[in-house]
Amino acid sequence: MSSIRFLGAAGTVTGSRHLVRAPGGTILVDAGLFQGQKELRLRNWQPFPVPPASLDAVVLTHAHIDHCGALPLLVRDGFRGPVYCTSGTRDLAYLLLPDSGRLQEEEARFANKRGYSKHAPHALPLYTEADAMAALRQLVPVPYGARREIRPGMAVTFGRAGHILGSATVLMELPGRAASEGAPRRILFSGDLGRYGAPILPDPEAAAGADEMLVECTYGDRLHQGAPREELRAALLGAVQRGGALLMPAFAVGRTQEILFQLRELESRKEIPELPVFVDSPMAVDATPIYLAHREDHDDEMTRLFARGIEPLRPARLQFARAVEQSKALNRVKGPCVIISASGMATGGRILHHLANRLPDERTTVLLVGYQAAGTRGWSLQNGARTLRMHGEDVPVRASVATISGFSAHADKNEVDRWLASMPRTPARVFCVHGEPASLAATARRLAERGVTALVPRQGEEVAL
Repeated sequence: MSSIRFLGAAGTVTGSRHLVRAPGGTILVDAGLFQGQKELRLRNWQPFPVPPASLDAVVLTHAHIDHCGALPLLVRDGFRGPVYCTSGTRDLAYLLLPDSGRLQEEEARFANKRGYSKHAPHALPLYTEADAMAALRQLVPVPYGARREIRPGMAVTFGRAGHILGSATVLMELPGRAASEGAPRRILFSGDLGRYGAPILPDPEAAAGADEMLVECTYGDRLHQGAPREELRAALLGAVQRGGALLMPAFAVGRTQEILFQLRELESRKEIPELPVFVDSPMAVDATPIYLAHREDHDDEMTRLFARGIEPLRPARLQFARAVEQSKALNRVKGPCVIISASGMATGGRILHHLANRLPDERTTVLLVGYQAAGTRGWSLQNGARTLRMHGEDVPVRASVATISGFSAHADKNEVDRWLASMPRTPARVFCVHGEPASLAATARRLAERGVTALVPRQGEEVAL
């Protein structure tokens, strides 16, 4: 008997971890960290629900930390099997995982230095950069569309998901329920689905036929509104009029590259002035050439720009800040400028220092260009916070705060429905995951109205396949 156990992204939008048990082996699909509210983040410190050494393999849908960030913990605690992913995911994981370890070490050191840690005798990182480097050695890249046997009777095939570079859907084949069954059981994992018509990456590929499937529901109860390029233009021109900085918390992988693409496009159309654009994130500095190098993940527009000799991700006055000294120097930059820095939800990273420096200035514009999970600093700003707590201090918020939802790398409810409609046959069951309760319920309700058996699993629940 095969089963799936929902160890994360169940009832919440973070911490994707799905454990598949089958006669051929035990496979974990995604090994994400929980992010957002403290109640969720504390789960990262709990022992993994099964011994990591009992896992035969891990399969990653993509390299975002809420999908791969717990991999160093698994390896540190005994997992020694292969980790299957696309080549784009492998290259990005080489940036994201060590960076995650460094950030956690830095935050622990900073907490100990300032004395605001509640841990005794001192704060410790969840894992270290060395832990992350050890985990990277177990990554095994697999091309899109190539069926790969990962255990006897078990195979996976990656399809393009269009979410970030290397992002994939996963079609997993399992042994049939009885020896008389010639065809394998097939379960499809959507991973995180991207947008249709977005720049840089191709649209999500048509869904493969499957007996059962998991679908993400991040925006399962809403649509992306507005035109992001025009809204970016308006926000930038407003910042110019105020004479201050346009400060964008943005994911270093995916969102930063799309913002750079749109800024260059607006400049080329003479719709905005050529302002200094600073990317202050070592990871974004390294991720951008990776985005340029993986031509297998480019859409037709990117391909045409390259053919014309145009660098698609380079506004005219672009500068990258890698060193700490370069980042600190941005505090002295006056007048209109654009600063793009991670993390996208302001949960950590260099963006905190820019927020602490510029939030009290009413000339500053903070532009939120991605999903803000409940409990994060980005969510607090989005919901009108008058102060923001950072590094043990309350910083007054006098800056203008705006949101552009259309830049989301997640499909909205219509785009999820479009992808589901591309399936050649209706699955027996659909499990709604990776969403807040309202969006999970809305997706399940829409599916049920179409005669599909849709379930919203609970955290830790195990279901027979």
